[in-house]
Amino acid sequence: MTDLTEKKSLQKALLEAEKLLETSESRQLRTFDEILQVLDLVIGVLKDHQRELDRLIKTVSASHESPVDPQGPPVMTRCKRWEEFKALASGAEMVSFLFKETEKAFEADALKEGSVLAYSGEIPRDANLLKVWLSRELGVPEEKVFDLTTG
Repeated sequence: MTDLTEKKSLQKALLEAEKLLETSESRQLRTFDEILQVLDLVIGVLKDHQRELDRLIKTVSASHESPVDPQGPPVMTRCKRWEEFKALASGAEMVSFLFKETEKAFEADALKEGSVLAYSGEIPRDANLLKVWLSRELGVPEEKVFDLTTG
């Protein structure tokens, strides 16, 4: 039922109940049958509302169930060239990097659309500048770029 239909059916039942009560009051006589008739009308409307609420609850519950991920584990793509990584990781949800100064090695991982993109190669030496640089290069906010360098 729509809200308008529900309101109209409730109003109709209440008007009928009110008429029965007015008739009874004017006669100063309320029979048991008249009272039962009023209660039946109200109970009928309430049952209709309960059925509608149950249906709505089922609909809402079904739409909020956790979807099953049919893809399984995330796909990992390793890039050997920075330009490939940059193109694929641009706009990533999150980026982490590791700079090994002694080995002059740089590693970056990006999470984008459920896939992990990985790059390993040479890059500038200053790890602090790497965060700013990665943020700008990949269009990812700095607070979403994590330095995993130890030491």
